[in-house]
Amino acid sequence: MKTYYLFNPGRLSRKDNTLKFLPIDEEGNEGQPKYIPVEDVDNLYIFGNLDANSSLYNFLGKNKITVHFFDYYEHYTGSFMPKEYLQAGKVQVAQTQLYLDGVRRLVLAQYLIEGAARNMLRNVRYYQNRGKNLAKEVTEIETLIASIGTVTSTEALMGIEGNIRMAYYSAFDAIIDDFPMDKRSKQPPLDEVNALISFGNMLCYTACLDQIYHTQLNPTISFLHQPGARRYSLALDLAEIFKPVLVDRMIFSLLNKKQLQKNDFDQRINSVRLKESSRKKLLREWDQRLKDTFKHASLKRMVSYKHAIRLECYKLSKHILGIDTYKPFVLR
Repeated sequence: MKTYYLFNPGRLSRKDNTLKFLPIDEEGNEGQPKYIPVEDVDNLYIFGNLDANSSLYNFLGKNKITVHFFDYYEHYTGSFMPKEYLQAGKVQVAQTQLYLDGVRRLVLAQYLIEGAARNMLRNVRYYQNRGKNLAKEVTEIETLIASIGTVTSTEALMGIEGNIRMAYYSAFDAIIDDFPMDKRSKQPPLDEVNALISFGNMLCYTACLDQIYHTQLNPTISFLHQPGARRYSLALDLAEIFKPVLVDRMIFSLLNKKQLQKNDFDQRINSVRLKESSRKKLLREWDQRLKDTFKHASLKRMVSYKHAIRLECYKLSKHILGIDTYKPFVLR
């Protein structure tokens, strides 16, 4: 099954057991329709204006197809999630109880932060071993990781996480050639690297949300990030683990191998964004990253990074149910 990205404005409808996409330009002229077999679709990413009716969403829901929406500035705006079909009462009750237990919640949040930090440290050490002057950043991140177990609240833990990220992002100028990054800026991103981080992080968030949907976990009950009324905060928790592995390493590769260059970005007043052709280039690389395989340490077999996210959900479920202690995924 595939992920489909729709960039052009148009109308999406059901045609028998097929999705029909009809492109419509700014003048209202219709283009050549495209047909997508529904059994081939895992999820849809919508970057252009989409005209669709409730009948179409009923069809998508019955086929368990998620839809993720992005605005003109590449900001994630929301998702259409089919009715939960795997969620179990026992898991939801246990997940809620763990969240309400401040001590147990803090322990799990510490595991999540440590996993994310160790993946960041792996990236920095990788480039230090290849001649980059990153000894200061390595030492600082190592020191902060050692302090994770000493905190007594999630708020203090998030403070450590913020300091780890500051040290980590300060290494980017040494890692990436020809693309300086002054500091982390989000809305709007002020340089090319920040534009890539913001866009990539949203892709990672939605990938984690997709995998949570296929488990018994409730995506709105989180342990590191504060649950919010309008977001799937458990996906934010999981994304912390995988952003250094999937997003950052992809950015380093795309920029250092000159697959993306200065002319791939729109430079505007106080903001930078990817051009549409460049977004497509990045999304092709993203899809490949999710399909890439590695030898799983405990399973002793090759698995894809997409499946690794699903496995992380299963590990969280076992921890929540008291079956096994959660050990975060760390790149080896």
